[in-house]
This record gives sequence, C-alpha cells and structure tokens, in this order.
Amino acid sequence: MVNHKFNEFIKITKKLNDIDIIPLLMGSVGLEIVTEKSWDAQDLDIHIPGDKRGWEVPPELNIYKWNDVVDIMNSMGYSLIDLHEHEFSKEGLSVEFGIIDTLPSFAGVPLEDLEVHQMGEVKYYLLNPKQYLCVYESSSKDSYRADNNNNKDIRKIDFLKSMIGGNEKTKK
Repeated sequence: MVNHKFNEFIKITKKLNDIDIIPLLMGSVGLEIVTEKSWDAQDLDIHIPGDKRGWEVPPELNIYKWNDVVDIMNSMGYSLIDLHEHEFSKEGLSVEFGIIDTLPSFAGVPLEDLEVHQMGEVKYYLLNPKQYLCVYESSSKDSYRADNNNNKDIRKIDFLKSMIGGNEKTKK
C-alpha cells in the first residue's frame, strides 16, 4: 500500500531526527501502517516532546524546540495556519503537532512502552494495536470528538478489538 502521507511523515521525521527529536506518528496514518487498512486519513498527526501539562501552557511554549520545528516546516514549504493547534499546511496537507508527554495521562500508555521503528536512518515511534485501542477509547470520550468523529472512532475501536482478539482485556 503506497501511503503518500506516511512518506511525507518520513521526510519530516528525518529533519526532526536531525534536531534530536524522535516523533510519534499518531492518528489515522499511523493506524493505516499498523493495520494495513485504509482509514481515509485526512492529515498527519505527529507527537513530539513537550510540557505534559499540555493545553495549560501557552501554545508557543508547550512544545519543546518549537522554534526549530517551525523553521523545519517552513523550510519544507509548510505554513503555520493555527498556533493553538500547532497546525501547518502545504498543498492541501495538514500537519498537526501534539505533545507525546500527554500520552500517559490521556490514554494510559507509558512512554517507555513505545517501540522505536526505523526506516533507513529515520527513527520514529509507532503505537501497537493495543496502544491505539487505548488512544481511540480515550478519544471517543472527548465531547468534541464524540460530536465530530465518533462514527470513525467507533469503527476503529471495533476493528482494533477484533484485531487483538476482541474479548481480551486491553493491555498497555
């Protein structure tokens, strides 16, 4: 399966690795890689180190090395379109940065349990199916996502449950 968004993630990740950041590929693009199934990903969700307090910190300060990230994205032709969401856009592709350090409190997934993947010299984290299930179950409880994305989240949750054995208790 050719995944142009994943290929773009690898290009961005190479530059992030150059400033000692190993990002976590989140969202539907990551889920497509893990499940080998198309989820009609609309954007790229990339989580990188930041303040674990998340939204409590001003958006220009809550992601570490933010100025370097902005420089990287600008050098790749992206424009910052929403500072609060850390969202960039280029040729119809939206790339949003989140904070990897909020993952334990949000979804109960310990950072030390994340697996590093490597493609050539490029290093990144990717959730496993059980970790994705934890994330989507937590996301589905969020009122905004419940109003706007719930059907997609429910399909993903059902698929992940069947993929990992359905009745098995979720492990992180």
